[in-house]
Amino acid sequence: MTTTEQTVTTFDHSDLEQKAKDHLWMHFSRQSVLEQHGAPIIVKGKGHHIWDSMGNKYFDGLSGLFVVNAGHGRKRLAQVAAKQAEELAFFPIWSYAHPNAIELADRLAHYAPGDLNRVFFSTGGGEAVETAFKLAKYYWKLQGRPTKHKVISRAVAYHGTPQGALAITGIPGMKEMFEPVTPGGFRVPNTNYYRAKEMGFDGTIEQFGLWAANRIEEMIQFEGPETVAAVFLEPVQNSGGCFPPPPGYFQRVREICDQYDVLLVADEVITGFGRIGNWFASTTYGIQPDMITCAKGMTSGYSPIGATIISDRIYEPFRHGTTSFYHGYTFGGHPVSAAVALANLDIFEEEKLNEHVRENSPIFRATLEKLLDLPIVGDVRGDGYFFGIELVKDKATRETFDDAESERLLRGFMSKALFDAGLYCRADDRGDPVVQLAPPLTIGPKEFDEIEGILRSVLTEAWTRL
Repeated sequence: MTTTEQTVTTFDHSDLEQKAKDHLWMHFSRQSVLEQHGAPIIVKGKGHHIWDSMGNKYFDGLSGLFVVNAGHGRKRLAQVAAKQAEELAFFPIWSYAHPNAIELADRLAHYAPGDLNRVFFSTGGGEAVETAFKLAKYYWKLQGRPTKHKVISRAVAYHGTPQGALAITGIPGMKEMFEPVTPGGFRVPNTNYYRAKEMGFDGTIEQFGLWAANRIEEMIQFEGPETVAAVFLEPVQNSGGCFPPPPGYFQRVREICDQYDVLLVADEVITGFGRIGNWFASTTYGIQPDMITCAKGMTSGYSPIGATIISDRIYEPFRHGTTSFYHGYTFGGHPVSAAVALANLDIFEEEKLNEHVRENSPIFRATLEKLLDLPIVGDVRGDGYFFGIELVKDKATRETFDDAESERLLRGFMSKALFDAGLYCRADDRGDPVVQLAPPLTIGPKEFDEIEGILRSVLTEAWTRL
């Protein structure tokens, strides 16, 4: 880590740390770590850097949490938020509307592929997925097919923590303490080609794409087509370490969904808004979903918002008569958040951030692939500005770490060592151990080299500790 002078407001670190220990319950965190050691307290962001309360400076290699796509410290977005709060701080879109929600819905419909023309706002990604799940079930009831209520997703996939979204999430360890969860969630293999043989497949990546897609058909047939409402898939699966779709995968999935009357939902909470180089990764991969869920990068995190973008086909039953979708959120389509989103999307267009990602992604990949010369690095995968580095015990056999080894490697060493070295990113053990990178979309080759240098140093030390 490096220090900076006269750029960070002075904070009483000890006082903040004690208050955190006394009262703060952090998300997805072991409170015992906070109790014993405290937690880093981040107080400032600028560009692709963040600072803690001690004045130390770090490279934000995860855009906060796949969120700050346009970078930290955009005064323009803060000013837009303040101006809107003065004019209309809040009003719901429950039977009323306000200009920002209308304009943002129009903009998102313009960006979305095909006939996805209706936008239902929420305040985050989990709520957007929850909305899609409830709407899928209700849609089929309106079609006179009420038994279609099950949903299919992929192994190790994360789709959120609300009760419905949790049923779609494919990480057993995140669900067992809350069981019984909402029923109806079923799992199929993901698209981790690096581990394809362990799934029972041995062939080319093109063949693997068809094989993985056909597992969805197999699950639909096994459960019965008249019981399956929707398939939820991230264009690039996050949890487990950035699994891009093999060639032909989504085209085959679309065929299967059409054949069995199953809705296809693209969960773009992470991949939307430039992360893969387009407004939506569905465009990148030629996916035509029935719904898109999105959130994070829509405002670059400057204000919370989420949305479910819906096709004309699904919206049709609600156009007439008394049919209503009795679902919503107090802060969905919030005037301040919608204003910030519109200004954030303006920045994307003015600075051509989508084009920037498409131009520089191959360089980012090539830079990270230099790490393949390290014995601990088994695979580098991903797309856009979204990459995962899988760690292994043996490159030749692709042997992974057991749970105890993974605990020591990731939690015991890697996470802290990377942060101490000046890089905030994610060391993830929800599948095989990976390091994930999703930096702001504003960086380029110079910063890629900086990331690679820090990773090389820490991964080299990690190997000596095994």
